[in-house]
Amino acid sequence: MTAFPHSLFDTLQEFTTRSGRKAHFYSLPHLEKAGIAPISQLPVSLRIVLEAVLRNYDNQRITEADICALANWQPQAERTAEIPFVVARILLQDFTGVPVLVDLAAMRSAAARMGANPATIEPLVPVDLVVDHSVQVDFSALGNALQLNMQMEFQRNGARYQFLKWGMQAFSGFAIVPPGIGIVHQVNLEYLARGVLESNGIYYPDSMVGTDSHTTMINGLGIVGWGVGGIEAEAGMLGQPVYFLTPDVVGVHLKGALQPGVTATDLVLHLTEMLRQAKVVGKFVEFYGAGAASLSVPDRATISNMAPEYGATMGFFPIDEESCRYLAATGRSQAQVDTFRAYFQAQKLFGMPRPGEIQYSQELELDLATVASSVAGPKRPQDRITLSEVKSTFQQLLQKPIQENGYNKSATELQQQVQVAIGAPSAQPVSGGGAQEPERVPVGEALRSDRDTAVLTEVEMIQNRPTPDLLADVSPAYPSVPVTLHHGDIVIAAITSCTNTSNPTVMLAAGLLAKKAVERGITVPAYVKTSLAPGSRVVTDYLTRTGLQAYLDQLGFQTVGYGCTTCIGNSGPLESHLEAAITSHDLVVASVLSGNRNFEARVHQSVKANFLMSPPLVIAFALAGRVDIDLTQEPLGQDRDGNPVYLRDLWPTSEEISQLLPIAFDPATFQRLYRDFAEQNPLWAQIPSSTGLVYKWDLSSTYIQEPPYFKDFGMEPGTASDIRGARAIALFGDSVTTDHISPAGAIKPNSPAGLYLQEQGVDPVDFNSYGSRRGNHQVMVRGTFANVRIKNLMVPGVEGGITIHQPSGEQMTIYDAAMRYQAEDTPLFIFAGQEYGTGSSRDWAAKGTKLLGIRAVIAQSFERIHRSNLVGMGVLPCQFQAGHSVQSLNLNGTEQFDLIGLERSLIPQQELTLVIHRTNGETQTIPLTLRIDTPTEVDYFLHGGILPYVLRQLL
Repeated sequence: MTAFPHSLFDTLQEFTTRSGRKAHFYSLPHLEKAGIAPISQLPVSLRIVLEAVLRNYDNQRITEADICALANWQPQAERTAEIPFVVARILLQDFTGVPVLVDLAAMRSAAARMGANPATIEPLVPVDLVVDHSVQVDFSALGNALQLNMQMEFQRNGARYQFLKWGMQAFSGFAIVPPGIGIVHQVNLEYLARGVLESNGIYYPDSMVGTDSHTTMINGLGIVGWGVGGIEAEAGMLGQPVYFLTPDVVGVHLKGALQPGVTATDLVLHLTEMLRQAKVVGKFVEFYGAGAASLSVPDRATISNMAPEYGATMGFFPIDEESCRYLAATGRSQAQVDTFRAYFQAQKLFGMPRPGEIQYSQELELDLATVASSVAGPKRPQDRITLSEVKSTFQQLLQKPIQENGYNKSATELQQQVQVAIGAPSAQPVSGGGAQEPERVPVGEALRSDRDTAVLTEVEMIQNRPTPDLLADVSPAYPSVPVTLHHGDIVIAAITSCTNTSNPTVMLAAGLLAKKAVERGITVPAYVKTSLAPGSRVVTDYLTRTGLQAYLDQLGFQTVGYGCTTCIGNSGPLESHLEAAITSHDLVVASVLSGNRNFEARVHQSVKANFLMSPPLVIAFALAGRVDIDLTQEPLGQDRDGNPVYLRDLWPTSEEISQLLPIAFDPATFQRLYRDFAEQNPLWAQIPSSTGLVYKWDLSSTYIQEPPYFKDFGMEPGTASDIRGARAIALFGDSVTTDHISPAGAIKPNSPAGLYLQEQGVDPVDFNSYGSRRGNHQVMVRGTFANVRIKNLMVPGVEGGITIHQPSGEQMTIYDAAMRYQAEDTPLFIFAGQEYGTGSSRDWAAKGTKLLGIRAVIAQSFERIHRSNLVGMGVLPCQFQAGHSVQSLNLNGTEQFDLIGLERSLIPQQELTLVIHRTNGETQTIPLTLRIDTPTEVDYFLHGGILPYVLRQLL
């Protein structure tokens, strides 16, 4: 926001709260009254973004032209303009949040070295970090599983947690919700979301970006927000605009009402299938109509949560009275709710739009009455299967070839039975969780892979979680019993994920179903690993107060942790004999989970079939013990007297659920459980940590190190100068993704990162994942361009992060060559083809490039966000002009290069000259286009990147 409020187009106006208090705001109706555009016909989500653009007008970063361009959005126009969106706050989880805090701490250290007051370095918008990605299901089906899993979590993550705890006391604008409280998106919905904020007497809508793809869950409350990479989050945190391409907005008209017994999970799986087919990738989706108005906020949030799975940037529900009811029911003050309502009424944004009121790029319709009980799987979230067809579909997939998404089993193999004695003593230490091999990182655009899945969410399952440690000293307890395994048997049944655990209707339904099952005497087979990971302590409170937790416990669904757990692959170990039988006999066993992602081997490395479903269906399938069953026709078990029990006998009625819902929405409970985090987690209180405004960096730490972004920092920005004598460290073809560039998954012992860790005394068994070591640039830079599938054309026929050092001709890793070039003071270039930098991994694709000493990336075309991130790290993106490419120029990596034209005054998209010096003495000159696209980006580059730019501004 500008230092002095402006009143462009006479838009600074007053509104009145219910208490009669006057408040200022930037009025969209007045912007329309000024004749700028018919704003009242814009999609609601775009109007909220427009308010932020208007309010933050400063005629520098945001101009009058930016406001008018967005106000005049046309539903069918070509999308080329970027929107400068200044968000109200930032949301982080622990894996993506640690490097953000590392960069803030490094800015403090640089300020202290300059003799400035380090306290001046604060986030310029509120930042919340929720620790939820580290807890694993090592123990389950035990009364003390929660305590045991948290003890393991704190043992594994002590170094990271000490650093986070320092940050908690060092920054006033950086709040941390410690482990054991809840899942980031549910905590955001129940506690962090503000609805409307105030600064300098001006009120404005809550908006945000988060470093997790499912940040979109907050769209269910009418709050604009989505997932971004770390560099965009840092830009937003430091008050800079987050730029995004003007979107198409798809309107989805919901009409009718859900049938009795049909859940919000069934609805979101239906919508995921429908919207994926409608190709909404990269678009805003906005729900409207009487059907949308009939849904509760938790139901809406379930639908918004899975926006990455249907491919949309957002799945947005406008604000209405239901939004106000939810805020009040979750403990927000009456004054807060009244202001929320009055603000959006003043903006003429209150109430669910009806058909014909809004202009959309595309319109779709769904009658809620047509939605049926469903699951999705076994490999993709959009592959919905009606409950009655699960058995036949799975049996067909068992025999279908791999190319058709099947498992290629013969008729003889289908009859396979394996006897296993589980629970017997074993000397084998066990580990578990989703596969993290870098060889299997998916490729493609962020929301559309070669397998038509959202790369973004699959990479998160690989990257944003620890690598499970071997449990050598601890043996989870399993009953000692012989079991017979078949294809289709369920070995993991998990009530998990913010998608569903934030919704009391489906959680109470699960408890009621468990109650009826226990009363009938039905039990879960011993080979099924059961777990319950509530999205917040509120869930435990209402399940306990209703008496339902006791029945869940009796079926093995004890609480195992408050975090993402199985939904991100933190499913923990299977019983060792069971897993050995599965892998040695190549059994296609299954998991059932109330999550949002089910990619093959990502839930657990040995589980090939994974089905998403509602929490009550998770329990029903767990009782049956297999997925090759038609629960609409076949009994899922027998009662104590040997009588068949069907799903219809156990399924709770709408009335039974409604009777208990008021207990789940007790404002006093929300206020109490979100008041004192330390009391709820004594392990956090016991974590030792340093204090003070400046972090005391531990040079021996292999998790947290001070990054070198502010080495030799001074108050004067740099100047652009021509680059001479550069070498190519890599020549790439088309579609090199950020997932190829970024460090991801498990760390190999013979990789540069693995060798570094071993030099520091870390055994390979303790390497953990790249994601868990994001706070140590020494690890991350060694993993940049180290993907086993990346192909450097300088080394034909070789895959992996290999190059040839010049002029020596020696073949070595890209990291080793980069360090040698740095010692020789040789600048480096990357050359690439079309669509350089697509994919989902954001920050380290640019940060690693910078730290390797790469001065420029020269490509035929760039993915928009990665191009921006390169500039944000002080790396030059340059584009070949038409007719030129690596191939047409016959580049082979032996050349030297000069980049000329930088010493003149830098202008966005100016022409530069690339001079190619070949080994035979020939010289060739070609034009390039500088892809620094805006004056603000020029400033970022001259300052050495966005972090030095903001640090100089703050000092």
